[in-house]
Amino acid sequence: VQLQASGGGLVQPGGSLRLSCVASGITFSTYTLAWFRQAPGKEREFVASIRRGDFNKFYANSVKGRFTISRDNGKNTVYLQMNSLKSEDTAVYYCAASPLGLIASQVRRDDTYDHWGQGTQVTVSS
Repeated sequence: VQLQASGGGLVQPGGSLRLSCVASGITFSTYTLAWFRQAPGKEREFVASIRRGDFNKFYANSVKGRFTISRDNGKNTVYLQMNSLKSEDTAVYYCAASPLGLIASQVRRDDTYDHWGQGTQVTVSS
């Protein structure tokens, strides 16, 4: 199983980035996908998830209204569109996959996910 994240970079405050994560070795459509992030000196935190089947989405309050998670099962890819970026969004972003249809109380826990990507750095700075 491999999750390959890409799309990170340096962007100014107020700018946008789109992260992608391509999965291999799993039946992608049967997995719940998520993005987490970890800033320097902080614990990894949940950002967004999209459930298998009904594509139900959950977001962290800190990104709600600015970030959008989506998936393309035909391309085995999950995306994170990030708009109105702030300096506090600076972190390494990780994609994760779980074979379960997660509910709200589960999606934010990183021990729920079986597979993780390598991370992509997002830096928001002027």
